[in-house]
Amino acid sequence: MASHATGDGGIPSRDASKRGLTRIMSLSGAYGTRNFTVKGLRNQKGKQVLVETLPFSPEEASAAEEAGIDTLKVRFDPNEPNLAAEIRKSASNTFMAFSVPLIAAASAEEAVRLGYDAMAIGADAIMCQWSPRFVEAAAEAGIPVQGHAGLVPRKSTWTGGLRAVGKSLDEAKWIYGRIKELENAGAYAVEVEVIPEELLVEISKRTTLMTSSIGAGSGGDIQFLFADDILGNNGPPYPRHSKQYRNFFKLKKELQLERVGGFKDFIEDVYNKRFPAREHVIKAPDNLIEEFLTYLND
Repeated sequence: MASHATGDGGIPSRDASKRGLTRIMSLSGAYGTRNFTVKGLRNQKGKQVLVETLPFSPEEASAAEEAGIDTLKVRFDPNEPNLAAEIRKSASNTFMAFSVPLIAAASAEEAVRLGYDAMAIGADAIMCQWSPRFVEAAAEAGIPVQGHAGLVPRKSTWTGGLRAVGKSLDEAKWIYGRIKELENAGAYAVEVEVIPEELLVEISKRTTLMTSSIGAGSGGDIQFLFADDILGNNGPPYPRHSKQYRNFFKLKKELQLERVGGFKDFIEDVYNKRFPAREHVIKAPDNLIEEFLTYLND
């Protein structure tokens, strides 16, 4: 019989800690191991800056885990959850927050339902652009929530478009107030986007939330950059706050040229009767064709 005491029945082995992992049970009841828990992340606040990315494929997620990325964000589409589920499987030991769509929840009850849907396929937390009221409902339901402050692109009409926020006293006060609202609502973390570095330094000192910085300098608890930017998946122009560590855009263009070249070479070989050559064909056994023609003529 499976026993919680002995670790039978799918419960991870107690030696997980030797590999730097913590045994967990997800909100949906699945056993697993993670490099961080919410408590573990909070214990890191003010001690060491962690690194975070958002992969767009299982291959990127697997590479991020192998490289030692601390935490992952994953886009979660409740109508097509398979990609998020595959990314979860490909980086099974990494703490992962599923980014839920802003407009997928129109009430606190729907926010909780959406959060549960994300947790059901393996999320350790959710990331959202919701109001504190929705965040509070999800947190009360036991869902770890990461909020969003500073430049929130989908709400950028309220802050003057896609630009840096927090360069005036009024905006700085507004950002700080927003983060404190999320803290009071029960969030464990907040993504802070495109605000002055010095402002994030001071705010991060004054909140219990883990602050995930993207375009906000090195003053946060977590340094976040999209996998697209790290790997250079797309061509310029690039966001000012990003850095490309590889050039997959160039590699993909070169790969496409190789594809085109391969098809052209195939076409040329066929037109010039170089393909198929002798080594590519099956020769009929002796007398087979004569016997076949005799059969046809009978």
